Amino acid sequence: VCALLVSVVGGVLLGTLAALRRGTWVDQGLMGVSIIGHSMPIYWWGLLVIMFCSVWMRGVWPALALPVSGRIDIAYDVPARTGFMLIDTLLSSEPGAFRSACRHLVLPAAVLGTYAMAIVARMTRSSLLETLGQDYVRAARARALPPWRVVGLHGLRNALIPVVTVIGLQTGALLGGAVLTETIFSWPGVGRWLVDAIYRRDYTVLQGGLLLIALVV
Repeated sequence: VCALLVSVVGGVLLGTLAALRRGTWVDQGLMGVSIIGHSMPIYWWGLLVIMFCSVWMRGVWPALALPVSGRIDIAYDVPARTGFMLIDTLLSSEPGAFRSACRHLVLPAAVLGTYAMAIVARMTRSSLLETLGQDYVRAARARALPPWRVVGLHGLRNALIPVVTVIGLQTGALLGGAVLTETIFSWPGVGRWLVDAIYRRDYTVLQGGLLLIALVV
């Protein structure tokens, strides 16, 4: 869910900025970055993020270094009430547990959401460019409406119709990428559960996990 939020919010913002700066270096730079993000393997991207945000940052700026494994620091004993670490830390009386859970979530969510964010950004840009050329958008500009209202209310709202379809299709890609992401960051989720089942040749777990993912998709 957090990776999906990263991909949707980041993709829509980057796509909108690229569409509004069409043909400029901002547009070319953002679309170039989106191509890199779309074509970069998750396992390699995850290792690069670990090296930069944890290993290198710990030596340069230790306060900004992020943890690279697990869901929370081992110093916290949070009871599992709902199974969602962020919710459980909010319900617990452990001071600093929620902040620790959020810091552990940043890197996995960013790595997993990069692939879908690149696709959402490119789709948002192309759809918004097509929408901004419509007659009702030109009529809104002719009425001297503020630019934010023309883009946000008249342009972006209609441009998001095909983007929502793409976001729904990316759910399957996120579930598939979660297998690699959870393995890299030692995240105790369904993806790592399936990888461990493969090592143990536990076919019952594999059947149940694949059935669960297929039903979600």
